[in-house]
Amino acid sequence: MGKRIYERKMQWERAVTIKDMPGSERPREKLMKHGVKYLSNAELLALLIGTGAREKSALELAKSVLAMEEEGISYLANCMPEELCRIKGIGAAKACRLTAAIEIGKRVATAPRGTAVQLDSPGDIADLFMEEMRYERKEFFKVLLLNTKNEIIMIDNVAVGSLDLTVIHPREVFQSAMRKSASAVVLVHNHPSGSPAPSPQDLKTTAQLVEAGKILGIIVLDHLIIGDGVYISMREQMLM
Repeated sequence: MGKRIYERKMQWERAVTIKDMPGSERPREKLMKHGVKYLSNAELLALLIGTGAREKSALELAKSVLAMEEEGISYLANCMPEELCRIKGIGAAKACRLTAAIEIGKRVATAPRGTAVQLDSPGDIADLFMEEMRYERKEFFKVLLLNTKNEIIMIDNVAVGSLDLTVIHPREVFQSAMRKSASAVVLVHNHPSGSPAPSPQDLKTTAQLVEAGKILGIIVLDHLIIGDGVYISMREQMLM
């Protein structure tokens, strides 16, 4: 009798694995049947985590990751592997797998297509950078180098600043543009606060760069400020 009670107790205490779930509720089966968009954030993370730990299934570990901060899944945009390792059951391998997946997502979102990417509106530029830059905790200043057809020649990462200030010098902005014979540039930077409203320093820097571009014969077409899911085109706002 005592042995049966012990065995039942052990079965009850054993962590529920994904294999214990009904087939229709398992993340992998749901993805194959309905598509990746059908999965919740926790289920997507569970697939990346792969296996559970002694006391938690992969799905439970995924929920623990999402519960780390109030931002939920957006917290992962800049999360370091060491932070993930603080969760019991998440070791170095799982932490690295998650951070690598996030980085791949960022790179896919901003990678140029096989053919030349032509920019027709500020919205096209915002779409190119929004998912990469909206979660950054520091200011990143980028310059898009364009040819005469407004096709992207390259994207130059010019500077990384503090939480609220990036110091930009015209030499840094136009160095690659001159080397690549760009006919125009578009300036892009993010605001970690989430608000894209331009600061007095943003307006001053933009005016300086526009004037420098005129001297060099390189047009500054626009300056976009990326916030959290929103952006401002200084050209559209007639601020330049």
